[in-house]
Amino acid sequence: MRKRRAKKRVLLPDPKFNDQLVTRFVNNLMWDGKKSTAFKIFYDALEIVENKKGDEEEKSSLEIWKDALSNVMPQVEVRSRRVGGATFQIPMPIRPDRKVSMAMKWLISYSRKRNEKTMAQKLAAEVLAAAKEEGAAVKKRVDVHKMAEANKAFSHFRF
Repeated sequence: MRKRRAKKRVLLPDPKFNDQLVTRFVNNLMWDGKKSTAFKIFYDALEIVENKKGDEEEKSSLEIWKDALSNVMPQVEVRSRRVGGATFQIPMPIRPDRKVSMAMKWLISYSRKRNEKTMAQKLAAEVLAAAKEEGAAVKKRVDVHKMAEANKAFSHFRF
């Protein structure tokens, strides 16, 4: 290996909640380096969540977002491996940082595919759905787990 592994950059916590996870999410949400726009979308989405969540919960919108994120997080995934001319899908546990980034990417991409008017509304709707264990992002996690479960027989081929 000529090149060293890239160093993990330290993220600055976001201005409103003072949370690094939020910054990481906003960095994934951002397009064309427009971070302030991405922050505005995220904070607007949390406002909408705050208004829509109903009065029976005492959770803040940030906690609802974190719940949604953990509901979308996969535990295992399948990876392709060639063994004797055949390609097997082998279930593998996922590293913690990869779990988080997969959950974020799924939440954002399925938010973008929704039918609401603004991105903030789309994101808020997907977050609320994911917090209730429904929605497209949670379905994606369930599908990934199903794939791993179906290919459990090949887990002895682990790398």
